[in-house]
Amino acid sequence: MEDPTGSNPQSHGFTDKLKSWLSWSWTYVCFVWFGMVFIMIYVLWSPLKLHESLTSASLFLNTLTPKFYVALTGTSSLISGLILIFEWWYFRKYGTSFIEQVSVSHLRPLLGGVESSSATGLFSSVNGEAEPRPSVSECKVWRNPLNLFRGAEYNRYTWVTGKEPLTYYDMNLSAQDHQTFFIADTQQLRPEDSVMQKAWRERNPQARIRAAYQAIELNHECAAAYVLLAEEEATTITEAERLFKKALSIAGRDINLLVYIKRRLAMCARKLGRIKEAVKMMRDLMKEFPLLGMLNIHENLLEALLELQAYADVQAVLAKYDDISLPKSATICYTSALLKARAVSDKFSPEAASRRGLSTAEMNAVEAIHRAVEFNPHVPKYLLEMKSLILPPEHILKRGDSEAVAYAFFHLQHWKRAEGALNLLHCTWEGTFRIIPYPLEKGHLFYPYPGCTETADRELLPSFHEVSVYPKKELPFFILFTAGLCSFTAMLAMLTHQFPELMGVFAKAVL
Repeated sequence: MEDPTGSNPQSHGFTDKLKSWLSWSWTYVCFVWFGMVFIMIYVLWSPLKLHESLTSASLFLNTLTPKFYVALTGTSSLISGLILIFEWWYFRKYGTSFIEQVSVSHLRPLLGGVESSSATGLFSSVNGEAEPRPSVSECKVWRNPLNLFRGAEYNRYTWVTGKEPLTYYDMNLSAQDHQTFFIADTQQLRPEDSVMQKAWRERNPQARIRAAYQAIELNHECAAAYVLLAEEEATTITEAERLFKKALSIAGRDINLLVYIKRRLAMCARKLGRIKEAVKMMRDLMKEFPLLGMLNIHENLLEALLELQAYADVQAVLAKYDDISLPKSATICYTSALLKARAVSDKFSPEAASRRGLSTAEMNAVEAIHRAVEFNPHVPKYLLEMKSLILPPEHILKRGDSEAVAYAFFHLQHWKRAEGALNLLHCTWEGTFRIIPYPLEKGHLFYPYPGCTETADRELLPSFHEVSVYPKKELPFFILFTAGLCSFTAMLAMLTHQFPELMGVFAKAVL
């Protein structure tokens, strides 16, 4: 079958030439337009009696009262003010200018330009070669390894505050995870599996719970149904642990179910204060299934070891996972910074350091903090309590605000426990931004900071949370323009109202 895209190369060549000609001509279109206007005025000056028309227009303008100019400037100020309010609201909600977005989306393609948000745009890499800028689709969303229990934790927040801590997008990702994780073989679905497949897709929590009980009626040994009940119906961690133990006893040899249930049981033990038991369960799970590193069970282990203040064991885990060939996370980078900061923070003084300089250990701690902040610049504001925390989402975007919320929610207590660690972070974290090259298409220790984190974080985090944006966006040109226009026309209206004769003479002179 013939490829339709290559059926008429001559037409494509003509289209490309036309677009390139339009793009080239747009540069000079203003000069051409002004030239044509002057030529037309010169040619039509006598036939159309433009001199008499101009004289009559001047007489008409001389008859206008100051009230007309007050109404004109006041209306202009009102309209530009409304545009300014809309532009400001749109910028706060979506992070871009509406006028600019419409212009880029609809006008630039017609003029042969390339959209700035295109994934094919090229930027210079550190070594000067061209590399593609990551698009929104390349901002991979990860399962939060420390995600909370819906029934016992997220629902409690909803009952108390009336706010939904999880977005529909986040819950939909979880439903897809559960379908893939627990019902992988779609060729040999049992009746209870079909019910559970529909249950994970249900948007209503009560409908999911009813479907789980329906699956148990079909098969009393449906482990996935007990997992759903433990996650969503159990209102306490103790009740969730009981249901997970029931699911573990009937899980059989399903590796996905076994890993998920054992991990959640370890998290239940951690939440119930049996931390040593939780650490043992996590270590056993990592030994039993060493190839499942993508599940990031080591992050659960790191948090539990920090609670035990077993810093030597924490360092041993970091030595294995903080490797240049392995993907990083905020937990890895900031835990490494915490250990190095803890060694010097109790005696650290900014005044003394400025007089004598930093010691080798202090320099190592500062460099570790700079490394962590470069990886995720949103975390320090939560650790230093400059921004309020919310419940972490079920999915996170690495280097994004969602990851920062999830890390700080569980690790703030560990930073507070290390004497002086937060003070050292407070004194040094902003120095990171003097090291990172500008513009941000170049990185320092990591790849350049992706430009798609804001969009993904707005989908993952609830609407009542103010998403942290890095780098801080400057106000778009059209907001500044409309603000200036609104202020200028309002000033003219006020002056015309106060000094009508003077402004009337000035307007006539200008016109």
